[in-house]
Amino acid sequence: ENIMYGVERTVTEEEMIAAAQAAAIHDVILTFPEGYNTLVGERGVTLSGGQKQRVTLARTFLKNPRILILDDATSSVDTETEAAIRDALLQLMPGRTTIIIAHRVQTLMQANQVLVLDKGRMAQYGSPTELLAQPGSFQRLYDLQSRIEEEVEAEVAAALT
Repeated sequence: ENIMYGVERTVTEEEMIAAAQAAAIHDVILTFPEGYNTLVGERGVTLSGGQKQRVTLARTFLKNPRILILDDATSSVDTETEAAIRDALLQLMPGRTTIIIAHRVQTLMQANQVLVLDKGRMAQYGSPTELLAQPGSFQRLYDLQSRIEEEVEAEVAAALT
């Protein structure tokens, strides 16, 4: 019921599960005591911030809107889940206008155009490839985030050996 909240049409169980899988929340739901029938409390009080975001994304998949506005849709998830959500969004975005507000540069790499704001003003505009080729906020943020991801991956690899 939580995933289907606000969807103004009849939804099959298969559609609901497909939406949950696309939003990378299905496997989490299967770990709940009663799976999809588990009560999560008012406003999803028993869900983490990332789990709430993924349930909201599952709703979005079911609603199938013509205009999609995502405001930091992956801010409360780990990088692996972020990648799964990004892949799902790439399937959802064709044929609709999509506006993505993000602090993680990787979320924007498939965008047609990126508008970079700095202190409330437009600092840069162009495709991700164009912005990476020129000095500026986008390139600096990309370099910083890439370096952090590489360091974390190296630490994880070292810890596993």
